[in-house]
Formats: sequence, C-alpha cells, structure tokens
Amino acid sequence: MSTPTERAATALLVIDLQNDVVAGAHDAEGVLARTAALVDRARAEGAPVVWVQHEDEWMPRGSELWQLAAPLARGDDEPLVHKKYRDSFADTALESVLERLDVRRLVVAGAQSDVCIRTTTQRAAADGYDVTLVGDAHTTVDADLGDLTLTGEQIIAHTNVYFSELTYPGQTFAVANAADVTLS
Repeated sequence: MSTPTERAATALLVIDLQNDVVAGAHDAEGVLARTAALVDRARAEGAPVVWVQHEDEWMPRGSELWQLAAPLARGDDEPLVHKKYRDSFADTALESVLERLDVRRLVVAGAQSDVCIRTTTQRAAADGYDVTLVGDAHTTVDADLGDLTLTGEQIIAHTNVYFSELTYPGQTFAVANAADVTLS
C-alpha cells in the first residue's frame, strides 16, 4: 500500500451534496452550481472525480433524499463511496479508491461544512494528503447551540479560516474559490 506522499494525481472529492443534506443550507444553489462547474473542469482536464454519499435510517441508499442534488450527476466511470459516518474515510473504500487513482492531493467540495467536510479534510491532512478546500463550494445549515445560533454563512467562514491556517510537515493546504482552483 502506497502512502499519499508517494503519489502524484489530484482528485476532486465531492462529499454529500445530496437532496436531504443541502435542503435549507446556506447558498445551496450557488454551491451546487460552482461544484458542477468544477466537476466539468475536472473531467475536461482528466482529473478524477470521486463522489461520497452519506446514508442512514432517515436517508436510505437509493431514496430521493439520498440522490445527488441537481445539477450534479455522477459519471458511470466515476467512483462512488458510500459512508455512514462524518469521516469519509471511516469504514469506507475511500483510501483504496484514492490509492488506485494515485491521488496525492484532494480538492474538496460538499456539505456539511462543520461536520463531514471538516472531519474528512482534517483526516485527509492527518493521513498525509495535500488538500485544497473549495471555499465557496461547501455549505451547511444554521446551528442552534442553545444560547448561541451560528448562521451557515458564519460556519462556512469559520471552516475556511480554520483550514487556511492548518499546517502539517511537508504538506500543503489551501482554501481557494472554485474559479481559482487548479486541478492538474
């Protein structure tokens, strides 16, 4: 098994942009449009696109709630990773998919910013991947914390700041808007 630092490719990782997950999320329509444009660019540039979809008892695999939100559509030859936890690597085939594709760097878009996006990007960093978080292509819903309510917009901004300051030895991390992301 190779480690990410021994690999060369960049992949676009699209996490949980599903009907139920984006319902009520901040700027969901814009995030979906920007992600769809990134998917088109990745395909045109020959960068692999890897899809992750969450499933559980209220969002069972194959249900309408589980489906990718429009305008997103997975290509028949693009890997789909099924997950049940916030961490897209936990108890899934994601690592083996990325190894097969020779992926060193992940460009990450998706939902929810404060849950699956933050957990997966942190895990990818700890596991040795270089990671670019697409700052305007991840989203979440407002969070009611009892005495405090954070808007989705605030959570997204905090996630971007948190990730932009992440450091690990010998790795690179970035937050970039979709229009500025490089995939090759």
